This record gives sequence, structure tokens and C-alpha cells, in this order.
Amino acid sequence: MTASIEYRETIAVLTLGADENRFSPDWLAQVNQLLDEIESNAQALITIGDGKFYSNGLDLDWLLANGDRADWYVDQVHALFARILTFGIPTVAAINGHAFGAGAMVAIAHDFRVMRADRGFYCFPEADINIPFTPGMAALIQNKLTPQHAVEAMTTGRRYGGPDAVAAGIAERAVDEASLVDAAIERVTPILGKDKGTVGAIKSVMFTSVTDALRAGRR
Repeated sequence: MTASIEYRETIAVLTLGADENRFSPDWLAQVNQLLDEIESNAQALITIGDGKFYSNGLDLDWLLANGDRADWYVDQVHALFARILTFGIPTVAAINGHAFGAGAMVAIAHDFRVMRADRGFYCFPEADINIPFTPGMAALIQNKLTPQHAVEAMTTGRRYGGPDAVAAGIAERAVDEASLVDAAIERVTPILGKDKGTVGAIKSVMFTSVTDALRAGRR
């Protein structure tokens, strides 16, 4: 579960963990703590998993065992989406493997995405597992995809491989696994060094409707 940071000069590479990287409360707390450090010290953020998964999203086992805390838990997940969406430095999700559900949502909250070409699926499976999107989740996805691609991704449970994700506008590039971080670094290098407060303010205005929906919770 342990997440970690590696710095490539001023670019922080945040490894989300080495398993399914589900959003347990402990994982959320750890990632937010690392984001605090990155926000202070880095000029760009790249996130990546280690192994078969980028992230499989919500910790459904924890949620089923703690149903009385469901509202609190969803609020924490929404807060992570909103934080990544409005982060004051450029962000790239380097999708090394499967990104499902909330894992796919945190990826789409980044400014840019690169995806492994030969293995791993990007998928919103909610229609197949009978879990409707919250208004905030729906707003996030619909803001980043064209209307037709949002309909397909959100209502069919389609699993997108790397090239298909590029065709759907989910990712900008599909590359081999060994090139993921290099491709992400290549994407952000020309735009490093901008004022963090200004960039964060611009994103906050750009995505006001999404962050408002995320902060409204499950309603």
C-alpha cells in the first residue's frame, strides 16, 4: 500500500503503491501528506502505480464494513479529486496498468494522461457493478471527455486499452511501460516554473462547476 516520492530534478514522481492501490482511509491520508510535500517542493507531479495496477479505486471492503462512515469516506475521495484537479503545478497520470472506477477518476483529474500501450485497461465499471456515479464524479468525467465519449465510458463499462484511450481522448499518448515516466516528463518539461498560485487559481476558475459538485458530497 505504501506510496512514495522520487524526484527527477524538480519533477515529483509519486508512486501510488505496489498493489491495487485502493483508496483506503490510510492510503488517502498518506497520499495527501505526500501531496503536501510535493506542493511545496516540486514544479510538476507525475503519478504512477507499480506493477499490474495504477489504481482499482474505492476500497469497497472497507466501505462495506464501515457503512456508517460512507458519507465521510466519499467526501475524502471527492476531496482528493478536487485537489488533483486544481493542483498548482502541472500533473500527469502515467497509467501503468489497470485504472478502474475511482482510480480512473483520479487519473482523469490530472491535467494530462499517458498510458501503457500493451497492457492494462482504463474503465468506469459502475454500470456493471450497480454503483451510480455521484454528481461530483459525473461532473468530473463529463468535464474531461466529449459528450459522446462520456456516454460510452460511463454507461457501457467499456475497457479501454492504451490506443483506444488515446482515440477516445482519455490519454494523450500510449507508450511502452519503460517509457511512461519519460513520456510524462517530456509532457511537462516545457511548462515548468509557472507561478503556483496563479496556476492553481486558473484551474479553480476553470473547474468551479466540478469542484462545487464534488464538495456537495453524495447528494
